[in-house]
Amino acid sequence: MSQTATPSYKWIEQLPKVCLHDHLDGGVSPQTIIDISQEIGHELPADNAEDLKKWFEEAADSRSLVRYLETFEHTVAVMQRREDLVRVAAEHVLELAFDGVLYGEVRWAPEQHLQAGLSLQDAVEAVAEGFAQGAAVARDRMGKPVMPRQILCAMRQNNNSLEIAKLAVANRGLGVVGFDLAGPEKGFLPAQHQEALDYAVKHYMPITLHAGEADSLESIASAIHEGRALRLGHGVQITDDFSILKIAEASPEAVEQGADPDQEVMKLGLLSAWIKDRQIPLEVCPCSNLQTDAAASTTSIGRVNGGEQERARAYAQHPVDLLYRSGFAVTINPDNRLMSNTSVTSEFIKLHETFRYDWPEFFELTMNAVDASFMQIEQKRSLKQILQDYYNEFVAAQNPQEDSKAGE
Repeated sequence: MSQTATPSYKWIEQLPKVCLHDHLDGGVSPQTIIDISQEIGHELPADNAEDLKKWFEEAADSRSLVRYLETFEHTVAVMQRREDLVRVAAEHVLELAFDGVLYGEVRWAPEQHLQAGLSLQDAVEAVAEGFAQGAAVARDRMGKPVMPRQILCAMRQNNNSLEIAKLAVANRGLGVVGFDLAGPEKGFLPAQHQEALDYAVKHYMPITLHAGEADSLESIASAIHEGRALRLGHGVQITDDFSILKIAEASPEAVEQGADPDQEVMKLGLLSAWIKDRQIPLEVCPCSNLQTDAAASTTSIGRVNGGEQERARAYAQHPVDLLYRSGFAVTINPDNRLMSNTSVTSEFIKLHETFRYDWPEFFELTMNAVDASFMQIEQKRSLKQILQDYYNEFVAAQNPQEDSKAGE
């Protein structure tokens, strides 16, 4: 009896990648959590790495962002001492290397790591040290160059945002490249942290804000207007600004020219059109969104007026493909590697299996991420050339008889 061969995704694993939305406290390895918990006396819901990993996945897969965020009690608990922050940061960079990430912006909230006596500056320095250690190991022992950078988050529900914005500005030399607002989105608009946002803008610190994950258009609009965000963390609820019309309603002149009056077309509202037309990048995290009910199902987008839209419960229902095909500046990210049991590679594989994405789509998504990154323009040009060269060689290997070039 013949068996169907398991498809090989090694080519996706080996693709060079860029990651922009990746939480440090959402990617701690289960064994590291156990090791540190035993040292500090922190109680865990499981006492071995396999069971603990399953607990995180099951607890996070709750359809609730509030419940999802509760899982961080355990990861944050083991990231309070300097040596623990260094270890977690170094290990995270190695995870980036295994994932094929050449450049990764990793975000975290220093104010949540002061329980063992560290200052905010101590915490930033510890993560910088860990990033440097991890990058050295990845380069020297694995032959995988990785460029990790920090994005500092202020928690929306607290009153420390100005202090964190100042901390970010003061630590460019330690690899801090951006400022973010994280935590509960609903009820905590960016406008409530205006002084911090103004400080970051005044000092030319790039801003990316969580918006359109647990709240909808008001949060996204505030991120753009008051926050002056250069990117939107998640942003998937921008689809609430989409509507589906029949051509007879959307374009009567097209009907006069012979178009089917009952044919449906998608119409963007002013906010979504602004984000698309200005190519404000969306840091899309599909697996995470499915766990927290963050995204509307494509079966209901634009079809519900005044009611609750059906939420995406399967990858095929997630609007990532709709957003990408509609011309939004989509980037693909893991959000929380532990809780969502994912990586950029895993997300790429799901895009391949679900929507038949292949190297042209992965090339464009990765280039989107380079363009959206907070690295310097010279670094962007250099990284783009590396990506171009890789894909040229990749395509040539697939089509040895053709003089094919990626992106041309």
